[in-house]
Amino acid sequence: MISGRIACRTMAVVLAAAALLPVGSASADPVPPDSGPQAELAPQDSEPQAELARQDSEPQAGPVSPDSERQDSEPQAGPVSPDSEPQAGPVPPDSGPQAGLVPGIPLGLPPLWQTDTPDQALAPEVYTPSAEEDAVEPEDAPQEAYDSVEYVDPIDALGGVKCSEETGPRQRQVEQWLKLPVDGEQSAADCRAIRAFQKKHGIKPAIGFAGPLTWSTMQLVTARKNPNADKKCPVRAYRVACVDLDRQLTWVQHGKKVVFGPAPIRSGRKGYGTRTGWHAVYWRHKNHVSSLYKSRMPYAQFFSGGQAFHGVYGNIFSPVGSMGCVNMRLAEARRLWRVLKQNDRVYVWGHRQEA
Repeated sequence: MISGRIACRTMAVVLAAAALLPVGSASADPVPPDSGPQAELAPQDSEPQAELARQDSEPQAGPVSPDSERQDSEPQAGPVSPDSEPQAGPVPPDSGPQAGLVPGIPLGLPPLWQTDTPDQALAPEVYTPSAEEDAVEPEDAPQEAYDSVEYVDPIDALGGVKCSEETGPRQRQVEQWLKLPVDGEQSAADCRAIRAFQKKHGIKPAIGFAGPLTWSTMQLVTARKNPNADKKCPVRAYRVACVDLDRQLTWVQHGKKVVFGPAPIRSGRKGYGTRTGWHAVYWRHKNHVSSLYKSRMPYAQFFSGGQAFHGVYGNIFSPVGSMGCVNMRLAEARRLWRVLKQNDRVYVWGHRQEA
């Protein structure tokens, strides 16, 4: 009987794992590109080498041409040849202990919205969408894609767990936020307090596991009143889209007034980090589709090579980050689309914590 339970648990962990698919310094003032992707595409980490620097970006519009290697510095004019084959990028490295977490939902074959969305490696082919194309709103995601599902330890994903005994990857931060004794170890008191927070904010499963969604929600709650309280995003007389990689948040400010957000994001994973410093929105494509991965990038707003703000049809609170883009929930990406315009400035700072 015991061996049967172990075998069942092992199989559940294997199935759960199947649900998980896979910085520069700021200048004093932004210098927007004249046109097309920005040229400074050097990698922020030394590990991936130069050829992996292009993995810090997102899906493209239209198929990639045979000359697409040159697109990191300047897009070609006109549409790309439809006969081109999509290019497969290298598999990113695992990003620490969190990579073993799984969605805290009943196990089984994951639907499309549950899977990770791979990001673009090369800069997109820039063109002017027709009025007919721009009139089409991107397809909405299934309602369950918006559920606040926490990524938990595989043991807790088996179901029937009332209160997790596992220490979460954000245990210390969550303990500190809840004003609990900070020891980095799960206790009965910790679990009760974390569960109460999760229930209040609709996080599922509310089992007291200190995972990435719980911590992200705490960051968002703290930032709502004044996301720029630490004054890390420069205040200018024009619109600035602020991307805080430390807290995984974005907002837009015009002067000192916040005109969008804050909203949670998912930025680039280890080895494919979202490039820091000043950028500018150089191309906007509402119905963008990656020719590299054939994945949809609704409300894409490119600001550095192939890196863009865009919505995703899935959970952005996965432990592993994007391939460089700033992933957003679809509804928030739609609102950001209505706020930002071409040539608006983008300022990125910090570092995504994954371990």
